[in-house]
Amino acid sequence: MGPFEILCGIAAVVLALYYFLTSTFDFWKSRGVSGPRPIPGFGNFKDVMFNKISIGDYFTKEYNAYKDEPFFGIFARKTPMLIVKDLELIKDVLIKDFTKFADRGHPIFEKAEPLSQHLFSLEPKRWRPLRIKLSPVFTSGKLKEMFCLISECADNLIQYMEKIASTGEPVECRELTAKYTTDVIGSCAFGIDMNALSDEDSEFRKMGRKVFTPTWRTFLRISIRQVFPWLYNMFGYVLPQTDVTKFFTRVIVENMEYRETNNITRNDFIDVLRELKKHPDKLGDIDLTDSLLASQAFVFFLAGFETSSTTISHALYELALNPKIQDSLREEIDEVYAKYNGNLGYDNIKKMNYLDKVFKETLRKYPPGTALMRQTTSSYTFDGTKVTIPKDMKVFIPVYAIHRDPNIYPKPDVFDPERFNDEAVQSRHPMTYLPFGDGPRNCIGARFAVYQTKLGLTKILRNYKIETCEKTPIPYINDPKAFILSPIGGIHLKIIKINRT
Repeated sequence: MGPFEILCGIAAVVLALYYFLTSTFDFWKSRGVSGPRPIPGFGNFKDVMFNKISIGDYFTKEYNAYKDEPFFGIFARKTPMLIVKDLELIKDVLIKDFTKFADRGHPIFEKAEPLSQHLFSLEPKRWRPLRIKLSPVFTSGKLKEMFCLISECADNLIQYMEKIASTGEPVECRELTAKYTTDVIGSCAFGIDMNALSDEDSEFRKMGRKVFTPTWRTFLRISIRQVFPWLYNMFGYVLPQTDVTKFFTRVIVENMEYRETNNITRNDFIDVLRELKKHPDKLGDIDLTDSLLASQAFVFFLAGFETSSTTISHALYELALNPKIQDSLREEIDEVYAKYNGNLGYDNIKKMNYLDKVFKETLRKYPPGTALMRQTTSSYTFDGTKVTIPKDMKVFIPVYAIHRDPNIYPKPDVFDPERFNDEAVQSRHPMTYLPFGDGPRNCIGARFAVYQTKLGLTKILRNYKIETCEKTPIPYINDPKAFILSPIGGIHLKIIKINRT
């Protein structure tokens, strides 16, 4: 074979590869949908893939670039995806036409990742009956029963903070508050003393860090999972289970067996799982394996501690930057304490209106999940348009971008709790505030998250003043490597004990 034939062969391979990588790139153009130009091999996610920009910042950039469009199309490598901006269309996706978007579109690998079979990711067939059976754990009645347990963990947090405050050194608030929320979840959901505050070597805290601390192995697994899902699924039969998977499966299964053997009943999350295991017929033809049951407890633990601890940290960050708001909130807290003789009960938290505004403004500015994802269960035509998308199309709702839209929230970088007074809230479209999602697949533990966050904040501000320090991240820059919204370098603040006479 001569040089010319070799060159022709190379050219044919290059052209074939180029065609393969770009074969879908006319998908949105053929439907009349605008969007940024994709790059072969990367689509529109090159900077996200190389950790140059966070997904929240990327969506916000494109959201602003297509500000007059109801939606815009992008590509993940060569797979087309849609970003929906129009608030009425978002309402259709999440609520009105929910049955067409009942799937979150997260792949489940039962062999490679046994704990991925949780409520957040499950396909509609298994999600629906499980959601119905698990929902009673999060009613207001159950929360009232748990309130004293949450309060006890908050008191332990205050005692722990006293040691830190006495040193005069800044503290990394995300780690501090994660210890508190880890203990709360352990006590309320599993009846386990996780000792995250009292024990620096707490296994539960170690495992929580492992899940949310990016490593090269994590990124390698994610990359293989995204690019070659079939290969990743095959690896599941030979790859050893991760430490996190082995730990949580063992702890949850042993906890259930121990209670069963010793006839212990606590009416908590673990007991609900025990009841399901005893009566699997209540879930229809679902195969109720130990992995499926453990997955539900696993996601409750992860979502319950990480999102709430992040929210408390962000609230403390903004209160340190805005001392007048901090003083106003502390004044309200002190008034409630005085009114009820120092007894902070479940209903007292609900009466703190300014606390509620601060909490909501924190989640407005810092939603832990910067986007919601749904996947079509059938072909779908958006109301008022001629745009039809096929079955299994992933649709994103850019929560972070909406929360930072100056046309919805003027001066969005300003922390202003009064955005959430009754008049302001009523003037806005309900889809402009989505920290917990909306519709049937909203956050099942939203009430629980609200109470553990508010109670933690209340006890902290009652006893400590929060100030910025040299290590405080100013300005706040989103960490492109983080799974949940957080700044590069963490949130370092100074804690000063309030001496009450």
